[in-house]
Amino acid sequence: MSIALKVENVNKYFREPEEFHVLTDISFCVNKGEFVPVIGKSGCGKSTLLYLLSTLDTDYQGKIFINDQLLTGESQNNLARFRNENIGFVFQFHFLLPEFTALENVMLPAFKLGKLGREEIEEQAMDKLRELQMDTFANKLSSRLSGGQQQRVAIARALINNPTIIMADEPTGNLDSINTGLVFDIFKELSHQNGITILTVTHDLDFAKSADRVIEMVDGRIKNS
Repeated sequence: MSIALKVENVNKYFREPEEFHVLTDISFCVNKGEFVPVIGKSGCGKSTLLYLLSTLDTDYQGKIFINDQLLTGESQNNLARFRNENIGFVFQFHFLLPEFTALENVMLPAFKLGKLGREEIEEQAMDKLRELQMDTFANKLSSRLSGGQQQRVAIARALINNPTIIMADEPTGNLDSINTGLVFDIFKELSHQNGITILTVTHDLDFAKSADRVIEMVDGRIKNS
C-alpha cells in the first residue's frame, strides 16, 4: 500500500509570549485511502499538527512528505499550488460564503485552481453535491441551509479539485449525533471506495473508534498510532 503522508521527527515551538515546545518528535505515516482520526485533549497539539501537515504553517523542524513529495522548504507559491491540487479542507466552522449558493461555494476552489472553464466547473460541482445528496439544494443560499447541510456542502467543496487527501479539523464539532454519523459515513466511503486519504482532528471518541486506526496525542507527542 502506498504512503500518502509521511512525517519525520517534526518539532514545533511557539515563541511568544515565551518559548513553548508544542510538538515533540512527531513521526508517523498514513497510507493512501486510510481514514485516520487524530484524538487527544484540548491543548495537546493536534490542531497545530494539522496546520503544519496542511502546509499552512512552515515554521517547524523535521520533514513532511505528501504523495512522496518533500514539502518542507518549498516556497509559499509552490505550497499554495500544491494545496490547491492535492489537499481538501473541512473545518468545524464550514466557512461557506453566506451570500453565495451551495453550488457557488463548491465551485470556488476550482476557479482558484484555474484549470477548467466555468461550465466544466459547474458540472463537476453538481456531481460532488449529488454524491453528498445535496444537489437539490444547489441553488439555495448557504446561509439558509441547516448545519448538517452546510457541512456536506463544505465536504463537496473540499472534493471539487479531486484531492488525494482531505484534512479535517473538528468536522463534527457543531453537529448533532445524526449528522455526525452522516459525516462519518461520507468520510468512510470517500476513503474506502474513492481511495481518498482522510486525516481528521476530533474530540469525538465515538466518531474516531470505528475508523481504520486512531492516532492519539498527549502533551505534544504521539502516544500511539
